[in-house]
Amino acid sequence: MIKPLRKAVLPVAGLGTRFLPATKATAKEMLPVVDKPLIQYAIEEARAAGIEQFCMVTGRGKTALVEHFDVAFELEATLRERGKVDALRLLHETAVEPGSIVTVRQQEPLGLGHAIWCARAFIGDDPFAILLPDDLVLAEKPCLQQLAEAYYETGGNIVAVTEVPPEHTNRYGILEIGRDDGRLVEVTGLVEKPDPAVSPSNLSIIGRYVLLPQVLGYLSRLERGAGNEVQLTDAMAKMIGTTPFFGLRYEGRRFDCGDKVGFLEAQIAFALKRPDLAPAVRQFLRNYVEALEIV
Repeated sequence: MIKPLRKAVLPVAGLGTRFLPATKATAKEMLPVVDKPLIQYAIEEARAAGIEQFCMVTGRGKTALVEHFDVAFELEATLRERGKVDALRLLHETAVEPGSIVTVRQQEPLGLGHAIWCARAFIGDDPFAILLPDDLVLAEKPCLQQLAEAYYETGGNIVAVTEVPPEHTNRYGILEIGRDDGRLVEVTGLVEKPDPAVSPSNLSIIGRYVLLPQVLGYLSRLERGAGNEVQLTDAMAKMIGTTPFFGLRYEGRRFDCGDKVGFLEAQIAFALKRPDLAPAVRQFLRNYVEALEIV
C-alpha cells in the first residue's frame, strides 16, 4: 500500500550571503518575487500537491518565516476599517490551518542532509516532500504536484530533474540513469558535483524531492561528504536498489532565486504571467531593448 504524501520539509536555515546586505536582517526566503515572498510560493506549491503538514528547518533570526503565515490582528482590523477588501483577501489567502506549521532548529550549518535529519521527529515513518524555496518553478501544474502524481504511480523516491550544460555538472547533484521513457528516468546512481570529464549524465536534481522515510537511517550516521557536510545526495544514493528511485522531467521553468541573475529573471517571468502587470512590464522592457539597440 502506498502511504499518502501529507508532509513537507522546508530547509530555510541558510544565511543568504549571496544577497547581502539585503539579507542582513531579513531571511532570504522572505525576499519577494513580484509581491509574494519565496517561502509563500513554496507553501502554496506544496498545498497544491496535497501537503497538509509543514516543517521549517530554521536558524537564528528566521522568525519572520513563521510570522508571515500567522494572523495579523491589528493589520487585518485596519484594512477592514479602511475598506481594503482586496488587501484583506490577499492576507487570508496566505493563511494555513492552525498547527500545520512546526519549526525545528538546525544549530550548525552542516548541509542539506543534516537539515533533513533535524526534522526526523516530524517525518517519522511517513513519506515526505522537500522543497528548497530558492528554486522557484513557473509551471501550469505546480512542480511538486507533478512529483506527487509520480510518487503515487511508482510508490518510490522521486526527484525533479533537469538537463544542465555538461560543463556545469560540478555545480549539482547528477544522476546515473537506467531506463528512460522521456518522462520518468530510473536512477541507478547519484553523484554530488562530479567533474564534467567523468559525469555520468547531465541530468541534475533541483530543489524538489519526494522521499521515503528510510533515508533517515542513512542520514542518522551523519557521515560527511562534499564540502565536509552531511549530503542528502549521499544518503539518497544508498537507498538505490532497496527502494524504487526515479527522476521526473517536470514540466515548467526553474529559476535559481539563490542567484542574483536568476532572481531578477524570475521577477520578469512571474510579472509577465500577471494580467494586471504584463502590459506595463512589456512596455518598460521595450524601452530597455531599444536603449540597448542604440548602444
